[in-house]
Amino acid sequence: MDRLAALDTFVRVVDTGSFSAVARHQGIGQPAVSKAVVQLEEWLGVSLLLRSTRSVVPTEAGRKFYERAKRTIEEADEAVLAARGSAAGLSGTLRVSTAVCFGRIHIVPHLSAFLAEHPDLDVELILDDRKIDLVDEGIDVALRMGSLPDSNMTARKIAVARRRVIATPAYLRRHGVPLAPGDLLNHQAVIYTRDGGGVSWTFRRGTADIAVDLRGRVKVSASEGLRAAVIADMGLTVTSEWSFTPELRSGAVTAIMDEWSLPAVNLFAVFPTGRLASAKARTFVAFVEQCVAT
Repeated sequence: MDRLAALDTFVRVVDTGSFSAVARHQGIGQPAVSKAVVQLEEWLGVSLLLRSTRSVVPTEAGRKFYERAKRTIEEADEAVLAARGSAAGLSGTLRVSTAVCFGRIHIVPHLSAFLAEHPDLDVELILDDRKIDLVDEGIDVALRMGSLPDSNMTARKIAVARRRVIATPAYLRRHGVPLAPGDLLNHQAVIYTRDGGGVSWTFRRGTADIAVDLRGRVKVSASEGLRAAVIADMGLTVTSEWSFTPELRSGAVTAIMDEWSLPAVNLFAVFPTGRLASAKARTFVAFVEQCVAT
């Protein structure tokens, strides 16, 4: 293994805290990963990592070396991209992580156009409502909504959507149309229980803020279940308009109380730690920005 490859391996080990995770990502045996780090240590004449049965952490020398090594790898990647120029086609496999509902509604219907533009590129969509480990799963870019936890991941906000109160026309005919936040207490709500959901919401109109706790007999942990329950007339819901884009356009559901605002939903492109975003990841993110803008 050459020194640049060894640097890359060392940076990944520090990022993940695991030799085995790096081995899985690179498709090599764990001994090869350990050997690359040992060779670096022998070459430098210092210990870079403190190893235990439960963790791998950098020494003081390792932390200093990590920062320089990471910059070296990033500069090398950028040099390759500059040398190839913008005319170089994208190739290989791009692994993208996103929520099931968002991917199905906003990515998959447009994906054929992206693939046609980049015939040598394959896309692997990992659709999962859980926030998976990007490095451990070999993800090039993740699309995540809502607030991001503090981390050393690289994230860029690429779009914003409104949160709205949504119900079917049939439900509203039977139960009436709420006009103010307090009216929601007389309605059944379908409640999304993951991050970005919940029962407590604060509505704003001008300078007035009104907090409401929704009531509902149906709680779901996946956006697809939320969609199905609302479309089946089980109740209204508070959610991102991205979750019901086709139905809002067709009239299958309607948004109400739009004169009252709710906290917006941010969409982030999140990249693995320790590396610059690849050209194919950046190109895909630009494609996603176009998808949600239409």
